Amino acid sequence: PVIYTRESFLDRVKEITNGEGVPVVYDSVGKDTWEGSLNSLRKMGMMVSFGNASGAVDPFPPGMLAAKGSLFLTRPTLMDYTAKREDLLATANELFEVVSSGAVKIEINQTYPLAEAAQAHRDLEARKTTGSTILLP
Repeated sequence: PVIYTRESFLDRVKEITNGEGVPVVYDSVGKDTWEGSLNSLRKMGMMVSFGNASGAVDPFPPGMLAAKGSLFLTRPTLMDYTAKREDLLATANELFEVVSSGAVKIEINQTYPLAEAAQAHRDLEARKTTGSTILLP
């Protein structure tokens, strides 16, 4: 894995892709990784911005996407994909199938006793956690 707080993920992406860039970037961090994420894309790449843990991205001129190689940008929200109950159930069923099949591995990097839920929330808010955080009864 590439840990963006410890090394330049842009340099690693360029190294791994021989300078070409990646077709898609999923960025949940926001302001701190915005520019690097855009610069990690190959021509006509897609940037999916779905979070702003480090703060909201500053306004930018749309022409920047053209100048960087005709890039695409989307900012999806889960509510648009789950507004109808049948869509919510279908999406949840697909997710559970993928997880139960073992196609993805969910890392549980920290657990807290339920009595320490407040501390778990403080750690999440302070970005002291990675992966999934579980509260145990």
